[in-house]
Amino acid sequence: MAGVAKVPLALETDGTEDGTAPPVAFLRCPIQETLGVLGRRWSLLVLRDVGVYRRERFSLILRGNPGLTPRVLSRRLAELQREGLVRRSARSRKDVRYALTPKGRDALPILAAMVAYGIHHHADRVFADGTPRGMREAFPLARETLLDLVARDDRQFGPR
Repeated sequence: MAGVAKVPLALETDGTEDGTAPPVAFLRCPIQETLGVLGRRWSLLVLRDVGVYRRERFSLILRGNPGLTPRVLSRRLAELQREGLVRRSARSRKDVRYALTPKGRDALPILAAMVAYGIHHHADRVFADGTPRGMREAFPLARETLLDLVARDDRQFGPR
């Protein structure tokens, strides 16, 4: 189309013209890379169960997610372990528990942002009354709300 200028994405610029791109060039899109790990079906819900609901055991995670099969849960847990998001500890053959690693805890603000978005923009499907809510209204008794995780200083994602 003649006369229509392409608006470059920040990832497509060197950052010298409009200041929107980082000073270091990306090899790949960080959103795409994150989705490669977290974007698989059930992965975020498994992280939610382990990190937010404190469901440490395979059976509890499975029970809390209708439609999730044992085979798929086993695969997702293995993938999350390989990526360093979840740690598996076996106290005995029958007593296996899962916990978030520091890298897994770094993913909690992503879940919090999704909750905040969902309770506001999908209230008709999330709440019985269909009324949009803010995080503090939806979680009034939470000592530390998921929103607080989103609002934390981004230094937590700096070099380790």
